Amino acid sequence: MSQFTDHAKERIKKLTNYMFGLINGEDGKILIERYNIITENFIPADILPVFDNLFKQRIQIEDIKKASNKLFNILYKTLNEYPKFEPAKGSYLYYLKADNDRIKVKLNEIKPDIKKINQSFNQNILISIKNKFEELLKIDIHYRSKENVLFPYIEMNFEHSDCLKLMWSIHDDIRSNIKSCIQIVSNENFDLDLFNKVSAKIFFNINTIIFREEKVLIPVLMENTEPESIERLLYENKDICFSFISEDEVNYSIPKIDKEENNEISLLTGNLRLEQLELIFKNLPVDITFVDENDKVRFYSDPPHRIFPRTKSIIGRSVQNCHPPESIDVVNEIVYEFKTGSKDHADFWIQLHGKFILIRYFAVRDENNNYKGTLEVSQEISEIRKLKGERKLLNW
Repeated sequence: MSQFTDHAKERIKKLTNYMFGLINGEDGKILIERYNIITENFIPADILPVFDNLFKQRIQIEDIKKASNKLFNILYKTLNEYPKFEPAKGSYLYYLKADNDRIKVKLNEIKPDIKKINQSFNQNILISIKNKFEELLKIDIHYRSKENVLFPYIEMNFEHSDCLKLMWSIHDDIRSNIKSCIQIVSNENFDLDLFNKVSAKIFFNINTIIFREEKVLIPVLMENTEPESIERLLYENKDICFSFISEDEVNYSIPKIDKEENNEISLLTGNLRLEQLELIFKNLPVDITFVDENDKVRFYSDPPHRIFPRTKSIIGRSVQNCHPPESIDVVNEIVYEFKTGSKDHADFWIQLHGKFILIRYFAVRDENNNYKGTLEVSQEISEIRKLKGERKLLNW
């Protein structure tokens, strides 16, 4: 067993040194020969620790992206020939792969139009391209599912998970580039060169992500976890769903939850049964998420109008891992200012899908003014912004 572990450590060391060499500008061919990148029998589990090693050195994420593309290009054959793992039919991983298959179909539907627009300009082809990219934008659901269901599970159950930061950043690139493509084909002065450049990035990144999902993440999960331990993931995904798989195609079975019906919780201002407390949070006109003093997510409310998706997988997750890498500096600044006592709240407001969203963060302190956590409160306030004057009489 120790010999196997030593071999694994050696393989990880080779991959890490290869990546550091690429990032430092060394010749790729020399690095491949030096570390036996093509001839070594690397396995999916070797990949995850490599990215932990890179992120520990605070390397810029864009540099890691470029190096990772070269790494996966070199390892394509090795990982592709690794024994295939087929998730159990009807499981979360099964639908994740099935969704990938339909994403590939959507990409293939766009290709003929791209070929035609490169041969001769045609307004109808541009309209077709726009419609197909707008449909492809539903891929955001697939990525939100991973970010809110799969990623927290991996972080909680695996020692190495920094590769997820890279994957999330690439998700954001894809989302941004699809929106850019829609804008490019909508412009009065269509820029073919720019369109080709951006659309090529979309195709490359989507196929890259699918390969990493199916040839790294899924094999690692299926080799190192019992099927029963990830059964809850499908149910936790019920409010997010998948990009191109309809709800009717998925059986979201409800896991058993033990509850004591008459379990009362004694509070300073009254007593509530657990059922009543849950109903109160569920019916508040706001979304609430609580992060404790150790930056761990401890609670979120689950109203039917929830603005941002949450799943039980985030409980115990570091708040920094609940945001894309590009937002972590803002998150850390808020938490730092709350912990030092220099600030007590931070407010943001955004336009999202035609709605006006107010997002507020509050420092939670005890009676001795000790920091105990952060409360995030989000609310859709479009109708509230329209209020004028007074209403003192009941008007249904």
